[in-house]
Amino acid sequence: MHIEMWWIWIAMAAILLIAEIFTAGFFLLWFSIGAAGAGILAMLGVGTTAQLIVFILLSCILFVFGRRFAKMVTVNQPPGIGADRFIGQSGYVIEEIDNNAGKGRAKVGADEWRVMSENGEKIEVNSLIEIIRIDGTKAIVKPVKKEG
Repeated sequence: MHIEMWWIWIAMAAILLIAEIFTAGFFLLWFSIGAAGAGILAMLGVGTTAQLIVFILLSCILFVFGRRFAKMVTVNQPPGIGADRFIGQSGYVIEEIDNNAGKGRAKVGADEWRVMSENGEKIEVNSLIEIIRIDGTKAIVKPVKKEG
C-alpha cells in the first residue's frame, strides 16, 4: 500500500497542532506550520528533498521570529491583577502562624488565606499582618506594629 507523502505531512501538522494545545509557549505551532508548508509542496508534486528543506527552514524561521510573538502573548500578569492584588493589604491572624508546624490562617478583607511568616517567627491570633508576597496558594506575611 502506497501512502501519498502529503498525507504524512498534513497528519504531522495536525498532530503537532493538537500537541501545541496541551503545551505552553508556542513551541510546536511553528513546526506544525512548517509541516503544513511541506504538505502543500507535496500536493504540488515537489520532490521530497525540497519538502524537507522547506519544513526545516520554515519551522526554524517561524520559531526564531515567533519567540517575540510568544513573549508578548505570555507576559506575566501586571501588578495588581489576580492574587497579586492582595500584596500590601492588611488583615488579622485567625489561626496562629507557625511555619515549622505548617499552620497559619489570616483574614484579609472578606478572604481567608493560608499564610506563612516572612522570617519564620510565630504570630499570635488576632495579630495584625500585612501580605508582602504570594507564593503559590499561600500568602507570605509580616506582622504590623500597632501605632500608639
